[in-house]
Amino acid sequence: MIVTTEHVDLAHGDVTMRCFLAVPKAAGRTPSIVFFSDIFQITGPMLRACVRLAGYGFTVLAPEIYCRIEPPGSMIAFDDAGRTRGLDGATRTPVAHFDADCRRALDHLAGLPSVAPGQLGAAGFCIGGHLAFRAAFQPDVKATVCFYPTGVHNGKLGQDDDAGTLQRAAEIHGRMLLVWGEHDPHIPEAGRAKVEAALRASGRSFERRLYPTEHAFMRDEGPRFDPEATDAAFSEAVDFFRTAFRIEATSR
Repeated sequence: MIVTTEHVDLAHGDVTMRCFLAVPKAAGRTPSIVFFSDIFQITGPMLRACVRLAGYGFTVLAPEIYCRIEPPGSMIAFDDAGRTRGLDGATRTPVAHFDADCRRALDHLAGLPSVAPGQLGAAGFCIGGHLAFRAAFQPDVKATVCFYPTGVHNGKLGQDDDAGTLQRAAEIHGRMLLVWGEHDPHIPEAGRAKVEAALRASGRSFERRLYPTEHAFMRDEGPRFDPEATDAAFSEAVDFFRTAFRIEATSR
């Protein structure tokens, strides 16, 4: 499916949040997904992931997660200095700001003429996977895919000492898919088990996929990129979203 793209600036308060918007050129209104990046913001790999997802029939909006710190349009380099800069951006951002920016992105998506009513979703990589997990607390988010979400198991997110994300698992309203890398040092086996146990204890509906990969295996630049696992994980995510939104549409 052919996709059109543009950058949009969303103002809320004194903050301007630049976003990348990808819309499929198809008749009718589509489900929509707010797609959160890793610590490097909207880089080439993230742009390509957004377009790829939109090509399957979803309107996709990717916000710059450090909009309160970095100038609009900032792409952080995949090097040691960039990693330090990206981690610093995370530690300088209160969790409340991440949550407020998520809500602003969701509201913008819901108001687009290309978006089907009641069919909002969320996804994200790395820290963005954690932000997507928290997006699932919003009652209008019907489906969420978290790709190797860091910090969910130990509460590490942003400026706060403990984001308390797992403690709020019962607030998840929709379906969730967790995508893990078996050899991811940032989310060890015990961490994965803790997240899944909390979801089960809360009675939440979720699925999980485990690939024999490292962290950030879906980022198509760098030594950890695994094309085969990426294709498989992406296919699982597309099927998951399609099923979730189809169920939501038929229940309305």
